Order: sequence, then C-alpha cells, then structure tokens
Amino acid sequence: MPLRALAVLLLALASPAGAELLVSAAASLSDALPEVARAWEASGGEKVAFNFGASSTLVSQIEAGAPVDLIFTADEETMGRLEVAKLLVDATRRPLLANRLAVVVPEGSSYRISSAADLARPEVKRLALGDPTAVPAGKYARRWLEGLGLWASVEARVVPTLNVRAALAAVAAGEADAGIVYATDVRALAGVELAFEVPAAEGPRIVYPAAVVGSSKRAAAARDFLDFLAGGAAQAILGRFGFAAPTP
Repeated sequence: MPLRALAVLLLALASPAGAELLVSAAASLSDALPEVARAWEASGGEKVAFNFGASSTLVSQIEAGAPVDLIFTADEETMGRLEVAKLLVDATRRPLLANRLAVVVPEGSSYRISSAADLARPEVKRLALGDPTAVPAGKYARRWLEGLGLWASVEARVVPTLNVRAALAAVAAGEADAGIVYATDVRALAGVELAFEVPAAEGPRIVYPAAVVGSSKRAAAARDFLDFLAGGAAQAILGRFGFAAPTP
C-alpha cells in the first residue's frame, strides 16, 4: 500500500466519525495546541484530537482524502495548495500566528555561532533543517540564507528532515553541528542551546494560517474552534509558547 494511502487509512481509524474534532497541525504547534484544546474543552467545547506533522505532509493527507476537520499550517504557501484545489470551506482561512527562525547547537557545543555567516564556517559540517523542498521551516531557512547569499555555501552540508522537530532532535542527538528551527521550538527539547534568533528585519515573514476543511463532517464545530483559536484566551496561551499575532 502506498505510504500516503496508509497514512490516510491510519488517520481515519484513529478518529472514528463523530467521536471528536480532528485538527491537523504543524509539528511546531505540538506543545502549545494541546493546552489550547484543554482550555477550549473546559469552556464547553467539544473534544479535540490532533494530528501533528510537517505541513506539506498534512496537506498531502487531505488531498488524498484524510478525514480532517481543521488544518493549521506553518506557512501560507502550503495552505494555498488546498485553497487552489477548493478543498477548504470558503472564507474560513485566516492568519493566526507569527513566528521567527532560530539557530541552535548541541548543548555544551564549543561552536560560537552568532550570525548566519558562521554557519558557512568549515567546522559546521552538518546543518539540520526541515526538507527545504517541502517543509515550511526548511523553505523559510533556505529563503533566509539565499537572501544573505549564503545558501550555496551551506547547501551541501544540509541534513534535511521530515519536519522542524526532527531537525531539533538531530541537533540534540549530536547528528548535526547546528540547526535552523523556529524560535518557539528551542525550549521543546533538552540537549540543544540557542545560538541566536534571526532578527525579524532579516528573516522571512512566517505566518501560520488555519482553515476548515471542505470535507469535514463537523464544519460548524471546526468553525467554532477556529474562532476560539483567534480569540484572546487561546492567543494568550499561544503567546506563552512564544508565538505572536501576525502583522499585516
């Protein structure tokens, strides 16, 4: 069975129809969203189940027919695939969060990395980031380094991973000398140290949109949860995890 079909089947089996609201969300949201869901459920909202992964993978699952109610990606471009394919409920897509890139090194590393130029130094032999051809975090990282004229210098050293959390794990395990992740990921795993955050003026604009999936059997509940995500209580929780409101 093709891997995409198997993933869709497993997702369907994991969420029986009508049992709970199923939200597919970017891996970088895997710490914050469960807390948001607890607040939502405490306020009387329906039970929420999450499917976390690379945004590109989540979108592919929906394109293949996965039974998802709400999709929350880490970039606008990936969400755009679903909108172009008319797989979203009209007028439900909205930008909810902003993030920034950060560079991390293994805990106790002797490397002194304080700028993008340091990533091109010969001692940085392996640089972990989400697959720059598919994963939003990797695409953002590549765009940032291309803008600085450094991508050609580091491309051969890139260790592409399935999602941003996998890049973080590679650094923590010592499988990479440095990694480029989201600023909100840095505290998610022991074994890594923050080298520096990419200045907002230098880095790419990172926006997380969410939308109701057109095939959802629980579209009304998905709309309600989307409204909750945009509201003050949820935004305060997400803010504690380092996310910010997107700027125009």
